[in-house]
Amino acid sequence: MKLSLPDLRTMKSQRRPIVMITAYDHPTGRIVDAAGVDLVLVGDSAANVVLGHDSTVPATMDEMTILTRAVSRGVEHALVIGDLPFMSYQVSDEEAVRSAGRLVKEGGADAVKLEGAGPSLDRIRAIVASGIPVMGHLGLTPQTATIKGGHRAQGRQAEGARALFADALAVEAAGCFGVVLEAVPPQVAEAISRRLDIVTIGIGSGAGTDGQVLVLHDMLGIRSSDGPQPRFVKHYAEVGDVMKGAVERYATEVRGGEYPAAEHTYSMPPQELEAFERAIGAGSIEENALADW
Repeated sequence: MKLSLPDLRTMKSQRRPIVMITAYDHPTGRIVDAAGVDLVLVGDSAANVVLGHDSTVPATMDEMTILTRAVSRGVEHALVIGDLPFMSYQVSDEEAVRSAGRLVKEGGADAVKLEGAGPSLDRIRAIVASGIPVMGHLGLTPQTATIKGGHRAQGRQAEGARALFADALAVEAAGCFGVVLEAVPPQVAEAISRRLDIVTIGIGSGAGTDGQVLVLHDMLGIRSSDGPQPRFVKHYAEVGDVMKGAVERYATEVRGGEYPAAEHTYSMPPQELEAFERAIGAGSIEENALADW
């Protein structure tokens, strides 16, 4: 059975931690859903993780729609949230609704996510009014990281923490069903989580939120670059090393003539082989091969 928004409220009220993870294609969507996660985010982090960019900013609506559609086809139980990329909702309410509608209608998402408060509050209200559930995102907001001084924790000073608290109340009032709190001091994140009726999902914000999210490739050790990773990333496996080792073994076997072996090929009835050899000319394939040597 598909997880619903009322289910999330129940989980919050019962203090049952909510598990959220990213996915960017059909196979990973199937895997994380089978693993029993509650929420699957098709994040604009795809720009960094799978498309080779240095930030989330280059992600386009076409790309996010394609990725969301692939993931949603593989997810049966979790709630799929499509990320609205940079400049797909900032210009106007109408464009925000149109972009959100694409992720739902074409991408198969159950909900969408967007960053910030302030001007984004009108966008949230417009999208919710159109019948599409919205998740907010506060704290470190990657799409606007430059204006906030880079990829650094937010709300570490009292004034900034108060502003963050007010923004969280505002996105709830605007109609969000939940909010991601990224790189926020644990005390601030917990205070927000206790005050809000909607669910809070933390990333680098401590254990006091209603749930946690990680980027799948980060937790699996599949690195797209050699740069430093955020301190909140925990490697649950080193799949990148396993993948590299497997490809190295494959390359070695191909170059050494070990692969493919007989068990990796398909047989042909002897009479059909003889008929084929007659059709292409004198001599069997084996004889021609020996002659070439």
